[in-house]
Amino acid sequence: MSFQGGFMRRISDRNLLRMYIEKHNIEEILGEDILRYAQLHFFERNEFVLEAQTKLEYYYLLVDGQIKISYLFENGKSMQLKFYKDFNTIGDLELLKNIPITCDIEAIENTYLIAIPAAILRKEYFNNIKLLHYLVDSLSEKLYATINNSSYNFVYPLINRLSSYLVEHITDKNYITLNSSFKEIAQFLGTTYRHLNRTLKEMEEELIIRCDGKKIYILDEKRLNDLSKNLYIKSL
Repeated sequence: MSFQGGFMRRISDRNLLRMYIEKHNIEEILGEDILRYAQLHFFERNEFVLEAQTKLEYYYLLVDGQIKISYLFENGKSMQLKFYKDFNTIGDLELLKNIPITCDIEAIENTYLIAIPAAILRKEYFNNIKLLHYLVDSLSEKLYATINNSSYNFVYPLINRLSSYLVEHITDKNYITLNSSFKEIAQFLGTTYRHLNRTLKEMEEELIIRCDGKKIYILDEKRLNDLSKNLYIKSL
């Protein structure tokens, strides 16, 4: 099935949909009356979930996987803004303001999202206190995280910001598989590719990490955590 962002597959397994609703307590967020319109969508890695400047057809709730959000400039260049993993919502601003999608959103691993038609939410539920309360909370939290992390890019040295980025993406196997290019990561951390490369080499020399292509092995997790200074408490 073609879709506004990529090649979406609608999953008809109602038990799987119910499992995700219960896992993330989504009934408490939206209520059962709204969730009767819920669908489960699946995107493979590297597929676009949404594309900038297109119409928001579905309000999305990320329930499994990871996505990358990039801002598209008028000159065609893009800048990586944030990552979402675990539970998060997509389309808060576009739903409230009824504006085109502002960012490209790409699945960077196989990803499941609960989808609710935006037109139904606008027509039937814009007086729903539970929905409006959640939208305000979600937008406030994202604004707070964006302000904090933009400030950190000015205040803290790159080694602290990079360490925090690595801590955020570490797996239980003590290595990180990078889903973004080094250029994109440099943009995200507010630095240059060359500065990022130098800092990675410094961390290798200090036996904190070991780089092998797009895999980064964590050799000293305690030092990495100490360097991270808990800067990125929220996934960006």
